[in-house]
Amino acid sequence: MKIMLIRPKPDPRTIGLQSVMVCEPLECMILMGVLKENGHEVIFVDMILERRSLSYFLKLHSPQLLGITGYISHIGVMKDLAKKTKAFDSSIKVGVGGVHAEVCPEDFFDENIDYIFANAQELYQLVGCKRTQGILPFRDLPRSYLKKYYYLFQENCALIKTSVGCPYRCNFCFCKEIAPYAARDIDDVIGELLQIPQKEVYIVDDDFLYNRRRMLDFVAAIKKHGIDKHFLCYGRADFIAANEDVILELRKVGLSAVIVGVEASDQEQLNTYNKKTTITDNESAVAILQKHGIECYATVILGVEWTKKDFNKLYDFIKRNKLIFVNLQPLTPMPATPYFEQYKDHLLIPYQQHEKWDMAHMVIAPTKLSVRAYYLEIFKLYYKITLNPRSVAIMLKRYGVKSNIKLSLGALKISVQYLKKILEG
Repeated sequence: MKIMLIRPKPDPRTIGLQSVMVCEPLECMILMGVLKENGHEVIFVDMILERRSLSYFLKLHSPQLLGITGYISHIGVMKDLAKKTKAFDSSIKVGVGGVHAEVCPEDFFDENIDYIFANAQELYQLVGCKRTQGILPFRDLPRSYLKKYYYLFQENCALIKTSVGCPYRCNFCFCKEIAPYAARDIDDVIGELLQIPQKEVYIVDDDFLYNRRRMLDFVAAIKKHGIDKHFLCYGRADFIAANEDVILELRKVGLSAVIVGVEASDQEQLNTYNKKTTITDNESAVAILQKHGIECYATVILGVEWTKKDFNKLYDFIKRNKLIFVNLQPLTPMPATPYFEQYKDHLLIPYQQHEKWDMAHMVIAPTKLSVRAYYLEIFKLYYKITLNPRSVAIMLKRYGVKSNIKLSLGALKISVQYLKKILEG
């Protein structure tokens, strides 16, 4: 069967991180590996990078099945692609998948969508795949794509996933609703790493730094096989704080950056998230990463009830801990989480406007500030962080002028979107 897989470009109204990062389409690459192994002809189109229209590729390849993957903010775009496909040729079957389709399939009920795949196995079963296990992701994507995949300063960055699900139960997180936590065997992970030519590797586990023994086995296997990579991963603050020796060993084999869910700058708010960590954990984790020359990308949730004082308190925390990279996320009540039921009657943006459920828009109406004032505080905080002379000097020294200009231009696009929100009020 001739199958076309598409990664959609976000809606223009989405405040997207695509301005500062475009990662490899790992989900599609895994599908391609299995489908090709089973004799199917597969074409991948990355609409984030493409300037040519969907109809161009439909006419060029005449697929029998079109598969579209995406997240909550892509729902409208995915439906529109399905509609355009059926208008082009009604005989083309259209299927959608991804983590949102798995948890909330009802959001994809549409006359132009033939299949809603709860998982990859449903697609494999539909097209008659006999072998689905032990097959590596297909990595021979067009060179024009590969050279454009990056994450902030990690240029030409590859992706790998060594586990599924998350072992924790944070109130705000969608990850725990997808699948029970299960980790791949380290030998299996090493086998895949040996097939990755890129120097920069982003480990996209929901939480890579989880099991101490597994991390030490990972270090030993990297050394044994002489693998020379730079790794970026997600990790919890409490693990980093309690396992400095492990972090040091990981640093020796290439750990260069960790995305840490700091979430809050005061303990009371942190407790409401069921994070099971402390502010001391946060500060210790940041200090340990900085001590060993590992970049810390911190993420913070902005509360609905925040005042200017809360934003100032967060900035004091950021400044005190010398954080350079901070992602500010207004609290978003994702479906299937406790927060969705709690805030469904207090939404500023209706759930049906999925394109704005991007972790950057204010989805819940703020209680202490006006909408305009809240967006203004986000805007001001970002610029106090990024235009700090110390931060600018460090970024220029570490990454050079060219990379900083590229990131600054991307950040400028996001800034323009926030300015529009401030003007709209």
